[in-house]
Amino acid sequence: MASPDRYGRTWTYESIVGAIPGVDVPDGVALAVQFALFETLVLAVAGVYGLWAAVPAATAAVVVATAGSALMLDLGRRLRRADLPDAYTHVVFGSSVETVLGVLAYVALCTYLFAVDPRDGTTLLGALVGPSLPAPAVFLALLVCWDVCYRIGVGWWAAVTALWRAVAFDLDASADAVARRADLRVAAFGVLQLLLVPFLGRAPLLAFAVGGHVVAVVGVVAVARVWR
Repeated sequence: MASPDRYGRTWTYESIVGAIPGVDVPDGVALAVQFALFETLVLAVAGVYGLWAAVPAATAAVVVATAGSALMLDLGRRLRRADLPDAYTHVVFGSSVETVLGVLAYVALCTYLFAVDPRDGTTLLGALVGPSLPAPAVFLALLVCWDVCYRIGVGWWAAVTALWRAVAFDLDASADAVARRADLRVAAFGVLQLLLVPFLGRAPLLAFAVGGHVVAVVGVVAVARVWR
């Protein structure tokens, strides 16, 4: 069983993984299992309902979600091992604000899918899972969307706290080097989310939102680094 002290202050994702009885595997294995499990479900649903056209979009979302998990694990290891201000690490890992931001992003997405998008008669969800909206396909689509939205919340919070760290604290060279590498990974994960944009042609508002989110995250991280 994973030790409750393995992570210390944690992202919500880490605390859930650490609480599962008998689960104590290397990060690479956990990430591979996550990707394989979701991709298998995607292919199985596509095979049962003939939704092969939706597989590229679903796979892109699974890639983004898995990369987000990798980012969280990597940042957790780096930031907790470095000599960073206790107030900063507490806010990053102990506040669960990334979960709140993920919920807000997910609610906004669902609002768009069910209250805004249907007005033109051809919904994005219907285009992906078929006009009959088979329940297992919709369930999986919404689950993967939550996974992505939660990681987007992580990106927001990591970027905002990076800017706060730059403004509020004077780090020594060693700690700043760790923070710089962490910030670059946050920005890179933001850019990776652009993989989703080509599949949002039927939803220009969502495409704009994703693009704007990426620009905002990269911009905030850049300001944090320049400020430092």
